Amino acid sequence: MQRYKIETVSSRFTFFSYLADVNRGGERRAGSDKELIPDCEVMKKIVCTWFVLVICSAVLFAENGILERLQQIPQVSDIKKWEVSPFLEYYEFRFEQPVDHTRPESGSFKQKVLLGHRAAEAPVIAELEGYAIGAVRENELAGLLKGNQLTIEHRFFDSSVPEDGIPWEYLTIKQAAADHHAVIQAIKQHLYPSSKWVSTGISKGGQTTVFHRYFYPDDVDVSVPYVAPLNLEYVDPRLDKFLNKLGVVKEGVGMFFGVGSVPEDCRYNIRDFQLLCFKHLDDLLPCLEKVAAERGYTYEKVGGMRRALELIILEYPFAFWQWGNSCEEIPDTEDAGDWQKVFDYLVKISSPDFFEDEYIKRMQPFFYAALTETGMYDYNVKPFRKFLKDKGNIDFSFTWPEGIVRKPFNTRQMEEINTWLQTKAERILFVYGGSDPWYATAVDLKKNDKCRKYVRGDMSHICRIKDIDPVSREDLIETLKEWLAVKP
Repeated sequence: MQRYKIETVSSRFTFFSYLADVNRGGERRAGSDKELIPDCEVMKKIVCTWFVLVICSAVLFAENGILERLQQIPQVSDIKKWEVSPFLEYYEFRFEQPVDHTRPESGSFKQKVLLGHRAAEAPVIAELEGYAIGAVRENELAGLLKGNQLTIEHRFFDSSVPEDGIPWEYLTIKQAAADHHAVIQAIKQHLYPSSKWVSTGISKGGQTTVFHRYFYPDDVDVSVPYVAPLNLEYVDPRLDKFLNKLGVVKEGVGMFFGVGSVPEDCRYNIRDFQLLCFKHLDDLLPCLEKVAAERGYTYEKVGGMRRALELIILEYPFAFWQWGNSCEEIPDTEDAGDWQKVFDYLVKISSPDFFEDEYIKRMQPFFYAALTETGMYDYNVKPFRKFLKDKGNIDFSFTWPEGIVRKPFNTRQMEEINTWLQTKAERILFVYGGSDPWYATAVDLKKNDKCRKYVRGDMSHICRIKDIDPVSREDLIETLKEWLAVKP
């Protein structure tokens, strides 16, 4: 690839030497001392050739510049080029990380990273995934800011795992933040030293964005976490309290303060549907057995097929509100008897794969983090005790990795982050849906006016900047651009 640069530079000097010849003698010899070419013909050919070389070299240099600079980063390997619109260049690569950033010599793993390039001076949007990397496409902020896009898979998900398996003790928010710090600094120094930087993430990725900013506040200029809960306990009681309020507020001013506009009796319809399912568990069980056989699902981790169905029914309200389902679609008592129809609706909302063995194994890093640092909800069994053997609420302890000693939840860590958000955090724009159960534990900024929170009351976990009301959306975008213009 380097020889193209050399040839281009050489042709440039040929062109200027021709101009010098013209100035000296008015014509240039083309083949021999006897063959003369008129000035205008020579000029036309050389200018055309020069134009083509300039265009080709510009394309080659643009591509060469990004690729070569990636190759110069010691931790980067396994670079692959993709075609992803609207980016001019798009690469997948692996970034070598220490398993333990406090002891780099203790081992390493290769973290999956994606880079979409638009322009050297454009803002860089660092998307910090909370899980494996999902769809490969331009995210909302990269589109709004016409920016470059850096996507980092979370440690110990999917392919970003050490060769000998997951060392669970190093799956912490601090270690993950150190991963993101290393990638961001390397890309910043080698590719985008003068660009503005924005970190972002959705859901657990939103949490990851907050945690990274807490540990490394100067890595980026602005952060935009979407629908990011901050649970202060393993099972934060605010979750169940908020969930019990959803669906009982009438349409009106409540929707502007974090509660959506829904039919007044929606909550009771949800509870009645759960009771219907529990009363006819034996009628619904063959439907789940059929699905499990067709898809190869097993439920040993949760305690068997029947237990899985109980959990699917208990999960239903949380899933219903999290993904913004319609109250009008809830089956009524007239559907009783058509158990396949009832089952199909149930699993459309509360997916049977959530408790399936392979899914739990694949998502075990999420559950481990939830049980040790980031928090989770549980299932209130009180209304259904006559159908269950459980005397207390059901949590997600069944997802804990086998053979690993259970760790206590790190309450102090979350409290410290919460205090930082309410006092020292700056230039963070939070986006929430007010009907999302996770909004129960949304960040409470109190008097910290250095950050801002935007909420659309009748939106769920899928709320994005484009969904916010026009006035708030304009304010968010103007604030974002204003903060990016401020020199650090």
